[in-house]
Amino acid sequence: MTSADPEQAEYEYLQTPHAIRERCELVFERARAGALEHFRVHEDRLKEVVARVLAVTRTTYPDLSRIPYHGRYRHFDVGGVARLAAFDAKLGKLTVAEQLAARAELVISSVLLDAGAGSAWRYRAADGGIYTRSEGLAVASYELYTSGGLGGSADAPRADPPGLSQVSPNSLAAAFQVGTHNPLTGLEGRAALLQRLGRVLQGSPEYFELGGQLRLGNLALYLLAQANAGKLPARAILEAVLVALGPIWQGRPMLAQRSLGDVWRHSRMGFVPFHKLSQWLSYSLFEPLAAAGVEICDQNELTGLAEYRNGGLFLDSGVLSLNDPEAAARRHAVDSDLVIEWRALTIALLDRTASALRDELGMSAEQLPLARILEGGTWRAGRVIALERRADGAPPLLIDSDGTVF
Repeated sequence: MTSADPEQAEYEYLQTPHAIRERCELVFERARAGALEHFRVHEDRLKEVVARVLAVTRTTYPDLSRIPYHGRYRHFDVGGVARLAAFDAKLGKLTVAEQLAARAELVISSVLLDAGAGSAWRYRAADGGIYTRSEGLAVASYELYTSGGLGGSADAPRADPPGLSQVSPNSLAAAFQVGTHNPLTGLEGRAALLQRLGRVLQGSPEYFELGGQLRLGNLALYLLAQANAGKLPARAILEAVLVALGPIWQGRPMLAQRSLGDVWRHSRMGFVPFHKLSQWLSYSLFEPLAAAGVEICDQNELTGLAEYRNGGLFLDSGVLSLNDPEAAARRHAVDSDLVIEWRALTIALLDRTASALRDELGMSAEQLPLARILEGGTWRAGRVIALERRADGAPPLLIDSDGTVF
């Protein structure tokens, strides 16, 4: 039931995928009318994007019926190393519930440690491979978690308040091999996020305590209990993620005395929600939950992800253009109108790309959900076109971030 208090009602609305789409569509309509301060939209160029996304998807996943979800699992086996199989073997003696908790902890901690690495950072894994960007962060966070770096031990890793409270910028820098010549964007922000996560676990036993034990993975067991006849709507995952993990987001806009998370106030259009990390985390939990026997339904209620690969795809391809081309050479704050507009237009354009791609392939939204299109897909095409445009593959706009948004 919606609260009678207007501010509380607005808060609750902004925590929904419906609000993300609705507010982003408002920004898109302003762009169509030529009324945005920072961007113009050129919808006639969208066909080129659809063709690019389809080509990249066919190259990576020739069997279009077998495209996986755009989740964190995709990054763990980078370099052809079967890390997930090794992790599953380690979990083999555990109960289904314990396995679900451990898989969820690996995914959640890794997603929260992602949010962009910058173009200079490198990670040398235990297998000797050197990895960068999201894949590098995935491997680094995998090795951190499975070594017992967030709690427990290497034989029985877990993420719990004692382990999370010990994470510091120095310990995270050591784990992620950060140094003067190997900088990682937003290191302090990531460490602080994990510390707050440990405190949130203690303050929210309804999501994280089971059998008298507090651990991060119990959030997945909470979700398991919410399934009805083995089915769980995708929005229920996002709702639990936003409510249970919401307090970790600090320095964000507030409403009803609560942090809004990845929601930002545009000077002319008010609050615009994105919940990028929370939605990617929700997508990333699809597979651990499915392995526990849960069918995720209504997947397309979640939206695309407002991050620099998807956004870069539309800017680099000319679907979007800057009203002031010189803005590409300046740095921009996450809460600036320019970045809010860019992210909102990205969400709206992802929906249109998905619709056009399905029409091209003669597939329904259920056959080709957005979670698979992102993977196939738009995120990958954004990376490819960035490398075509810039030698280091950096995004087309320079964003000042604390490592917890992008």
